[in-house]
Amino acid sequence: MLGSQTYAALLPELRDEWAISNAQAGVVGGMFFAGYIATVSYWTALTDRVDARKVYFAGGLLAAAGGVGFGWGVSGFATAILFQAMLGVGIAATYMPGLRILSDRISGPAQSRNIAFYTSFFGIGTALSLAIAGAVAPLGGWRAAFVVSAAGPLVAGFMVIGFVPKSNVPLVGKAFSWRTLFPIAAWRKVLAIRAAAGYTAGYFVHCLELFGSRAWMVAFLAFSTGLHAGGSFPWQLPAIAAVVNLVSVPASIVGNEIALRMGRRRWIMIAMAGSGASGILLGFSAPWFWAVVLLVLIVYSMLVMAESATLTAGLVAAAPAELRGAAMGLYSLVGFAGGMLGPMVYGVALDAAGGAGSHGAWIAGYAAIGMGCLVAPLVVRMNKPPQ
Repeated sequence: MLGSQTYAALLPELRDEWAISNAQAGVVGGMFFAGYIATVSYWTALTDRVDARKVYFAGGLLAAAGGVGFGWGVSGFATAILFQAMLGVGIAATYMPGLRILSDRISGPAQSRNIAFYTSFFGIGTALSLAIAGAVAPLGGWRAAFVVSAAGPLVAGFMVIGFVPKSNVPLVGKAFSWRTLFPIAAWRKVLAIRAAAGYTAGYFVHCLELFGSRAWMVAFLAFSTGLHAGGSFPWQLPAIAAVVNLVSVPASIVGNEIALRMGRRRWIMIAMAGSGASGILLGFSAPWFWAVVLLVLIVYSMLVMAESATLTAGLVAAAPAELRGAAMGLYSLVGFAGGMLGPMVYGVALDAAGGAGSHGAWIAGYAAIGMGCLVAPLVVRMNKPPQ
């Protein structure tokens, strides 16, 4: 994951150097998710026919190539799109295939615990990505930050292919089929289940806000810094973003525990309303004292994460066993589609409301990515099934 947030950490610098609009900067951020959603079904299905370790290794090479290519070959908007998408393709070939590698080798009660541990490292990896980019760029420039980060997926690929033992689970060997990758008929059945459709839609607006806010976090902190006449944030902005991402990871687990006590629907409505409202508050807080800005940012980031595990658990519970695989596949694709749109929506709102120099534009950016979460509780209440 070490290259996944390098662009987000350096977005303000690259936007200014390339003289691109905020909308274009958001498009570049979204291309990571475009590469991911375009290929994740293929890579996941391929693990049924090919040793998943080889798929993971290929993903590590592709992600590393995307990082090195960005560092050496990017000269502006068009080439940045290409290499960001390549990075997304590479991560798509490691994340879910990595989960397959793990689940094939661990069974029983330990499997659930290890899967939870594995998935938590997605957030930890993004935090480390921000921290490394923030540390390397001031010393060697932004190109060096991308090249250094590319070592992460490369090393991971060699570790998996070299040190993970071969699985005893037999390969199916099914022929390639578009119906296998995109089971439209099964997805229609999933969407016909009211609760499953609701959790899937909820995951879309959750990911739109989550990845939109992460993509623009460093840029927002840079804007806030410019409003402080005296002292401002005492640490590097990417390092701050890394810590904020890290401390928000447990919020998903804690939120799921709360949901078990008060009910999933109620908790999801509370968490989404809270994240949407606190995002707008964060936009307003830009000129406030730096410690207050950080406090609001941390609370917001934790609220954004608070319903993540609850949505996933709800989807799994709502989907019948025979449709669970298709439901999870659709859920992942729809969610990461939201992740692709989040940085773009924020950038477009920023431009439409006056540009990066306008305080109101940053409020509009957070309102744009949080609107789905603000509206979701109202939609749920209006469509509450009869008792």
